[in-house]
Amino acid sequence: MLRPDFSEIKTFEEFSQYYWYREELQKICLSLGIDANGMKAELNHNIKEYFKGNIIHTKGASCRTRATKNSPKSTSSAPLTLQTSLLECNFCFSQRFRDFFSKETGIKNFKFNADMVATARKVKETKDASFTLGDMLDIYYGKKTYAKYNKVSLQWNKFVQDFCADPANANIPNKLKAVAKLWKIVRESTREKVYTHDLLNELNIL
Repeated sequence: MLRPDFSEIKTFEEFSQYYWYREELQKICLSLGIDANGMKAELNHNIKEYFKGNIIHTKGASCRTRATKNSPKSTSSAPLTLQTSLLECNFCFSQRFRDFFSKETGIKNFKFNADMVATARKVKETKDASFTLGDMLDIYYGKKTYAKYNKVSLQWNKFVQDFCADPANANIPNKLKAVAKLWKIVRESTREKVYTHDLLNELNIL
């Protein structure tokens, strides 16, 4: 079954059967009038909430949230420590926090991992003021688990890796073109989004 237009999809379960690129998710969110910012996991979450009847509006400049009377400690300029609450410092995936974790880990070009993204979203959703930057560092090192990233967004990369690792494809002159053609058929269907050698014979794309 080929992937239908989003307007024809009635449930999030049906929506989840298909693969969507980040750009496609952003267009869907914009068409629905919901927040279209963030990574794929965040966009998927916003669409899931939409199907539940919960409208997630576009946020303001989250990294520049002003302090209010109800949150006197909330500031984006206070020094960061491992004891600093994510909510207190208005945590976001900006250069400021990248520099902080770079200093703590000794990694020059620090990059946030997928589980850190999922964790930050859950902390904000649950308003967990006890969760600190130190806890986030433990998430990075895998010392604790708070929220797991939805690995669906990594399916394309895994599909390509498995295609290229198949000895039967060793002599294909343009592997990327071939795998892209195969992937397009798979992602627009309700098939499991994984590569198997049988797909080559079944779909006859070469």
